[in-house]
Amino acid sequence: MQPTTNLLGFFAHHKVAANLLMLMMIMGGLFALHKLNIRYFPSFDLDYVTVRTVWSGASAEDIETSITNPLEQTLRSVDNLRHLTSTSSQGISSITLEFVEGSDNILALNQVKQKVDEFRNLPADAEEPTVVSPARYEQISRLLIYGPDNFAELRNYANTLELQLLHAGIDKIDISGLPEQEISIQISHATLQHLDLSLDQVGQRIKAFSKDLPAGSFGDHDAATQLRSQSQRRNEQQFAKLPLISEATQRINLGDIAVIKRQNKKGEVTLSVNGKPAVEMVLRKAEHGDSFKAADSFHRWLNKTRAQRPDNITLHVYDETWKLVQDRIDLLIINGSGGLILVVAILYLFLSPRIALWVAFGIPVSFMATLLIMYFVGASINMISLFALIMALGIIVDDAIVVGEDALTHYQMGEDPLSAAEGGARRMFAPVIASSLTTIAAFIPLMLIGGPTGKILFAIPLVIVAVIIASVIESFFVLPGHLRHSFLKMDRQQKTGWHQRFNDRFEHWKNHQFRSLITYTLNHRAIALSLVLSLFIVTLGLLASERLKFRFFPSPESSMLYANIAFVPGTPKTQVDQFLQHMQDTLLATDHALSSQTLVLTHFNSHGRGISNKG
Repeated sequence: MQPTTNLLGFFAHHKVAANLLMLMMIMGGLFALHKLNIRYFPSFDLDYVTVRTVWSGASAEDIETSITNPLEQTLRSVDNLRHLTSTSSQGISSITLEFVEGSDNILALNQVKQKVDEFRNLPADAEEPTVVSPARYEQISRLLIYGPDNFAELRNYANTLELQLLHAGIDKIDISGLPEQEISIQISHATLQHLDLSLDQVGQRIKAFSKDLPAGSFGDHDAATQLRSQSQRRNEQQFAKLPLISEATQRINLGDIAVIKRQNKKGEVTLSVNGKPAVEMVLRKAEHGDSFKAADSFHRWLNKTRAQRPDNITLHVYDETWKLVQDRIDLLIINGSGGLILVVAILYLFLSPRIALWVAFGIPVSFMATLLIMYFVGASINMISLFALIMALGIIVDDAIVVGEDALTHYQMGEDPLSAAEGGARRMFAPVIASSLTTIAAFIPLMLIGGPTGKILFAIPLVIVAVIIASVIESFFVLPGHLRHSFLKMDRQQKTGWHQRFNDRFEHWKNHQFRSLITYTLNHRAIALSLVLSLFIVTLGLLASERLKFRFFPSPESSMLYANIAFVPGTPKTQVDQFLQHMQDTLLATDHALSSQTLVLTHFNSHGRGISNKG
């Protein structure tokens, strides 16, 4: 056969070109594997902006009347607004604006800020509204710190660890169990009467002498120096020296008549482990960060810190979310390896060993090319894309099997190696392309789902389409050259012994039993169509009767158990602590009764205003 000028003929004639293309696919995949971000969920933009206003001490009704409703009316004129929701609770107004998909988030944020700045009817003592576009951070792990009885020691150590973790590369840390603190100033009523002072006068005096404000500038142009009045009191000693009465005959400082102490704000959430105070840190990475790199940085920091920590402090790591991604990758490798072995074994039964090897080799090559395509379109390795890759294991080898089987059949019929290899690719090109387009068309609707759900699911059709493209390229431009080379080194009838006997029995079953079934089906088409229609009706019946439940996202069992307990207002803290300790003792006793192995790996109590639970 004379060399042809089209691509199929070119790669079939030139084995070096096929090998170079295969090498490029493998090297490109390895490059993409190194560059692709590894995360839990796909990366996508959130079309939301939130407006949060704090008015301390105000009731939910006052918040809604004075802040939420007027702000809503102002914000409804923002461009591309799709939906607006609001929540008014005690002391806080929260408004969420959802924009039309594809809107410019920065422009939307600026428009909302402009509308809020133009709003002039806020209550005098309400704080300035905070306008933000929510940023997505993914959890890496949770760190539980406990041990010392002295809460001040635990607080200082936790603050030190927070700075170290941020320096180590953790993007964000959410801390629970460190209540916000306040300076408490207590003055007896008799003392106020003796000094002829009221609480309002004392408050105004404290406010006047505890400020940190800019005071202009000194000098001109480049030589100007900024001035600032720094008289803000920040601890008990500084507040104690604040002059309350300063006259020619007497000077009374605040510390002379008041009890000043630093204390936790009422209602703040606190944690405890075995009766000792605890602090929980939720470690997160930025949206475009890499989970594995962040986890590696955290564990290197953890190993170093554990070796240097005080003896009375325990660092306990749990709920490591990054391990879920690692487990999914391990599952993909196990399934891929198992599939590769099964493909080789099955193809060995029906084809020759050489053909089976090259067809199976197309699986890793196509996967590498898929990773390269994912890198070019800005995708990432996440739970959704890994699920799609696992699902694509059954698709990725189909094209190569069809091309390889057709080429082998024609070679065994007497065609020369080049004609058989090139002819197999030519004959199967139209059917394989039609089949691939049909599969792509089946997954395209998933790309058209809007909202956050559609953005998450977009990774599935994207990966499937990338797998199909990679499989087609490997089957028609790489495989034919390898088939030609294999045909040159094999006999036309290579099967012998048990392999030949198996092939003879399969041919006998195909030409007799299977052919008889097909002939009967063609001669009794009404029965065949009735059976298919009956199965379709039964399927519709299962869906209509809800015997077959529909759930868009599955609800896997969680490895964490929360027990929430609500107490009536005014319940003493000691009673709450006693009940939580009783629950903890019962949980551990149940753990020992259920199994000789420890089932409960982490447990702690958290309680505060609006929350009392056992985790």
